[in-house]
Amino acid sequence: MNNKPTIHVDADACPVKDEILHCARLHDVEVCFVASYKNMMNNPEGKWVYVDADKEAADLYIVNSVKKGDIVVTADIGLAGTLLPKSVYVLSPRGKEYTDENIFMLLDMRYQSAKLRRQGKHTKGPKAFTKEDRTCFTNKLLKTLSNFAGN
Repeated sequence: MNNKPTIHVDADACPVKDEILHCARLHDVEVCFVASYKNMMNNPEGKWVYVDADKEAADLYIVNSVKKGDIVVTADIGLAGTLLPKSVYVLSPRGKEYTDENIFMLLDMRYQSAKLRRQGKHTKGPKAFTKEDRTCFTNKLLKTLSNFAGN
């Protein structure tokens, strides 16, 4: 039985695709990038699945495709909250792991920010993506994959 995970990537705006492919090659695991057909690439590396342009189409595909122990890379906190009960490891492109311990706080912060925006108040967006974010992500993904190799 193959106990290696598949890495599923919410790929439309993912800034760490190359890092994911590098880590996957090192650990010989499959990667499935899921993106809107509007973002179709010519000859991309890895397995690509293109879905409708609907806002939640990629999320739904990922939710229906993952199995226990898989890894998902997404910046979408709502998607992360949906995946955690399926015993899936969920990482942000900045290397933050979404867990049962932090997901409710993150969802609440997202809700509060949306509420302020609906009231016409300006909220800060995410900080610019940095080289340190990229390194943090790579280290976290390698550590997660190494845990599988040690089983």
